[in-house]
Amino acid sequence: MGAGLALGFVVILGVALFADLRQVASNLAGFEWKLSPLILLCTLFNYTLRFFKWHYYLGLIGVRDLSLKESARLFVGGFPLAVTPGKLGEAMKAVWLNRASGAPLAKGVTVVLAERLSDGLAVLGLSTLGVIGYPRYWPAFAAILAALLAVVALSQLRGVAEPALRLAARLPLLGRFSQGLREFYDGARTLLRPGPTALAVGLGAVAWLGEGVAMYLVLLGLGLPGGWGPFGVAVFVLSFSTVVGAVSTLPGGLLAAEASIAGMLTLLLALPAPVAASATLLIRFGTLWFGVTLGLLVWARSPGLITLDTAANGIPISR
Repeated sequence: MGAGLALGFVVILGVALFADLRQVASNLAGFEWKLSPLILLCTLFNYTLRFFKWHYYLGLIGVRDLSLKESARLFVGGFPLAVTPGKLGEAMKAVWLNRASGAPLAKGVTVVLAERLSDGLAVLGLSTLGVIGYPRYWPAFAAILAALLAVVALSQLRGVAEPALRLAARLPLLGRFSQGLREFYDGARTLLRPGPTALAVGLGAVAWLGEGVAMYLVLLGLGLPGGWGPFGVAVFVLSFSTVVGAVSTLPGGLLAAEASIAGMLTLLLALPAPVAASATLLIRFGTLWFGVTLGLLVWARSPGLITLDTAANGIPISR
């Protein structure tokens, strides 16, 4: 995670320098900072709905005795883990969940996987009208959508999975992990069924629309005129750049997401580079770095989340 934070600092500095540091500083100084509470509320709206999706997934894998407060602590505590390569650090949430509820690690990992998949499908859904309006983005959109739907479809093919699991159980290297592999598959099959997936994607689309509104407010705060056109572009830019950042596997989508946001704003709204860079910095501070800060505050109050000391973090020992 330290490497992710360092990369974040480099990206922020790079964006500012690339677009003329003085112009960016001037734009930030002239920003309508009274909009910042609304921007953060839009981000909190996103986090709240995504938390309910997380808690819903926990119920589907059999974790029903975890309080909302404890569940929220694990969910928000995972935000800083987003700035790990490919967000792989988020698998730590499965460890926390195991210690808090006794849920098998493999099933906990499937919750993280289902979160990522449903979020990806949700932001792609929000990007649909933008892709129709700007066909140059269609190939990337179609490729990512096909990959995500393929994962969902494969998870439901028990006739393919069962022989593969039986074969894995007989192999010397995979045999010791056969129980975990079966738990992972069972969890994925449960969470990625059509009904739960449709509900999660719908909830995710509304959640990510909140950050699209935040992007629009950032543009208004920088002096851009309002209207449905700029609003639609703002939602498209935020959604599609989120996909680009996720696919890049870079920590927190750093560099890839920033380049995508700034580039799309310049191309689609004809913004000068310093204004596009300023908007990029503001929305990333109001979304990614705001979330990382909230997560670090949870870590500060529950240091045992990182040391895995159940006595220090107050998480009950799994039964």
